[in-house]
Amino acid sequence: MGVSKDQLLSRLQELQIDYSKYEHPVVLTVEAQAKYVGNLGGGLSKNLFLKDKKSRFYIVSALANTKVDLKVLSVRLGLGKGGLRMAPEEALGELLQVPLGCVTPFALVNESARHVSLLLDQGFKSQERCFFQPLSNDVTISLNASDLDKFLKSIGRDPAYVDLEANPSVGKDQPPDLASFIPSGSAAVPDPTENPTSSNGPSENYTASTDVKSTKVTANVSKPSSTLQKAKDKPVKGVLNPSGSTTNVERFVEEILDKTSALLLSQITDETVKQHGAQLGTILSNSIKNRLSSELNSTTMTFKNAAYTEGFHAGIHHHSKTTY
Repeated sequence: MGVSKDQLLSRLQELQIDYSKYEHPVVLTVEAQAKYVGNLGGGLSKNLFLKDKKSRFYIVSALANTKVDLKVLSVRLGLGKGGLRMAPEEALGELLQVPLGCVTPFALVNESARHVSLLLDQGFKSQERCFFQPLSNDVTISLNASDLDKFLKSIGRDPAYVDLEANPSVGKDQPPDLASFIPSGSAAVPDPTENPTSSNGPSENYTASTDVKSTKVTANVSKPSSTLQKAKDKPVKGVLNPSGSTTNVERFVEEILDKTSALLLSQITDETVKQHGAQLGTILSNSIKNRLSSELNSTTMTFKNAAYTEGFHAGIHHHSKTTY
């Protein structure tokens, strides 16, 4: 079990850190938080919990009005343009041990987060007071950057502030300027979008059941038919690559359904109907499920990340960025 809000505040008191506490209803966005503490002066913070392709994790903590481009940040870390994405929610509980909406630098107090890297906005240093949620989103505390540093050093962290809006050139003679923030340890957490077995097609031996006209049919198939195997191996272009905006939910879902239907129809032939009869629905269902499961998970996560990123940039202009 992770450190609680009260335990964290007690630690701050033990460190003789000067902070102010403001209790309020549960908030999940910077905009909602601003309704209660936005008039107090100082800088509200927005926090992202990110993961790279090697399952290394990062907290990016920035002022609410700081523009953070994840593609640029990824390049500056040496991960390429698509090297960062939102961390799965499972990691919030397993690594940071905080609920959704409670990611801040204070989550690093938990030993399970020892390999999570922290990037702090240099803008914090120009603020008289900075606002963070202390492991709970029903209270906000304010403190200055030097006291935040004092806390981080007490848990063995060497705080470093960077210009998160910078976009320096990266090339052969100009290495990534933030490469030192790559975590040296491993903090792997199972990713629900990764399913190493789902793309292998139907297993060689399986039992499938279905209800056809109130008659239960059981199919024992030792190998997929040659026709179905050819259909399985034949690529169907754009099955899970919707052309619409990744933030238009209705269009996104409609295109997936249309292309899934096209995939289903592409596998139905006179030969397969004649060969499998009433069992055909079950066989096709398993085949398509195996083919699409991993891709659908991955595409949905892409949709989630894209929508989150667009919301992140929109929040810069409207002060309504959702916190993780």
